[in-house]
Amino acid sequence: MNKKVFLVVMAALLSSKGLLAEEQPKHFTGEETVVTATKTINSISNAGGASVTVITSAEIRASGKHTVEDILKGVAGIDVSANGGPGSMTSLFIRGGDAKNTLVLIDGVPVNDPATTNRTASLSNLTLDNVEKIEVVRGSLSVLYGSNATAGVINILTKKGDGPLKSYAGIEGGAYGTYKINGGVSGKTGKSAYSLALARLKSDGFSFADDRNQRIPHSGNTSENDGYENTTLSGSYSYDFSPSSFLETTFRYTDASVRYDESANGYTGDRFNYVWPTGYIADPTGLKEQHNDSRQYVARVALKNCGKTLGSTFFAQLTSEERSDFNNDGVKTNTFTGKMQEIGWQGDMQVTASNMLTLGLSGKNESMNYHDYVWGAPLIDKSVLSGNIWLQDQWSVDKLKFVAGVRYEDHEIFGSKVTARVAPSYRIGETTVKASYGTGFLAPSLYQLYSDYGSQTLKPETSTGVDAGIEHRFRENLRAGVTWFRSVYDDRIDFDMVTWKYAQVAGSSKSRGIESFIEWRPLDALQLALNYTHNKTEDPLGLQFVRRPENKVGFTGRYQISKVAAIGGGLQWVDERKEVASAKDSSGTAVGKLPDYVLLNLNGSYNLSEKVELYGRIDNVFNTWYEEAWGYATAGRSVYAGIKIAF
Repeated sequence: MNKKVFLVVMAALLSSKGLLAEEQPKHFTGEETVVTATKTINSISNAGGASVTVITSAEIRASGKHTVEDILKGVAGIDVSANGGPGSMTSLFIRGGDAKNTLVLIDGVPVNDPATTNRTASLSNLTLDNVEKIEVVRGSLSVLYGSNATAGVINILTKKGDGPLKSYAGIEGGAYGTYKINGGVSGKTGKSAYSLALARLKSDGFSFADDRNQRIPHSGNTSENDGYENTTLSGSYSYDFSPSSFLETTFRYTDASVRYDESANGYTGDRFNYVWPTGYIADPTGLKEQHNDSRQYVARVALKNCGKTLGSTFFAQLTSEERSDFNNDGVKTNTFTGKMQEIGWQGDMQVTASNMLTLGLSGKNESMNYHDYVWGAPLIDKSVLSGNIWLQDQWSVDKLKFVAGVRYEDHEIFGSKVTARVAPSYRIGETTVKASYGTGFLAPSLYQLYSDYGSQTLKPETSTGVDAGIEHRFRENLRAGVTWFRSVYDDRIDFDMVTWKYAQVAGSSKSRGIESFIEWRPLDALQLALNYTHNKTEDPLGLQFVRRPENKVGFTGRYQISKVAAIGGGLQWVDERKEVASAKDSSGTAVGKLPDYVLLNLNGSYNLSEKVELYGRIDNVFNTWYEEAWGYATAGRSVYAGIKIAF
């Protein structure tokens, strides 16, 4: 379909008296079940003092977004920075911590890649296909998840089979030559439950080198579209041996490819060539074949036994991610392969009706292989073993909820580490007061240790995180809350631009601020939400961390027009952000800061029948020019529409 067709469809969706109404998110001024905060099933109010946000299936479906990174941008306490369009390198910061301080899970399986420079998770290829909900827990959770969980944890939970056979198929298209086809099937037959989904996303994209930025060179240097392709297959299978004993399996496979641009002289461009003695100069006439191909596997098998007082889970899980880079001449330059295998056990004992003890232990192997085809040899081929045992106690006395835990971890390289956490909450009428305190550690990545830019003298980062908050329900349809937080990172690992090596930053790096929200449903058909985050970050010299805004505001609304329709939207303001010191314009002037910006996105849907749904969205309605990283483009006004058919 061409652009005119999409505009017509979108106009109809936003003005029709019969637009589809999505189911209301369960947590909106209500409750939602969560598992990430304690590794046991709880309602949010029973998860102690944890700061939790749940993005429900209804919200995911209503947003029309394709990727996890896009839907996380509106969450309080989270900042996302992408180096270009779909499939580009992305960094996610929780409460001002580095990207490496956030652990990302898919169905409880860690997907932080051991082969990335900082052992971060690759969000760029994580789509929302077959995702049931996303749980975000802010604050240190090293006591449950170990390294990388020092600022928070994001758990992406996929759909499971239930009930009679259900199937669907859909197609979508829109701006930048984007199209998507997807389909799936799920259900339960006898003792077997299953879910399977397949999605194919392709976009011609736009130039990652920002052609709207007048401070970087153009004249063919920002003309090439950087396309993106993503094929994702995911599913689950479970089998009930008895009412209390069952097998659970889940898997996800992603095959993706993205074109991207080069960087030199402090900005990005389609292609640069080195000319002595001038240095790097733009070359708009040469080939522009630079791209990255990646494949990711995630799998988990668990055998569970759930009695009235005792529960037991044996599990095995693995991830494998391979990324290959090709230069502008189309020649493969390197391949990074990161793998993780883990086996473990978790036992839950319901001591009393108000007290649960949980004991967990596991062993894990992580490996990295970095093969450089220019030099014709693997430059890094390393692995590391670690083991852990942890204990958690959850108990309640009347309105007091309390969660406490301790973890002992033994690392092959760095020896033993002990972390702890307490998270109490207390309810007084319609008011809940909560708090948490946790310690954490973050081991250096294999790249930081063994690459040409690494140092084997590095030691783990350590951290402490504390928060305290209050939430109040003014009436059934209105609630609000505010949380104060503070995080301190010692021996923080960062790249030293003087030595060109990863090094320990002397002193303490700090982050502090507040997260607040208001949720209001003035009508049964109308829901409104507002959140505000203030985050002050400081390195040991008192300087702000890069690409972390000090202030951010998000507003969302959803209106159910009739039984068959709804419209919605989101407005976001992001404060100015400090940029990396190396960012410069074409005259060599340091950029300093990225300007603030306002984004408005709209979405709508309409049911033609019980089985046929039309939907669409307009992103960046005001066609705002903004950058999340200097010189890298973001999408302008973009229109998308699609159809979904249930069978």
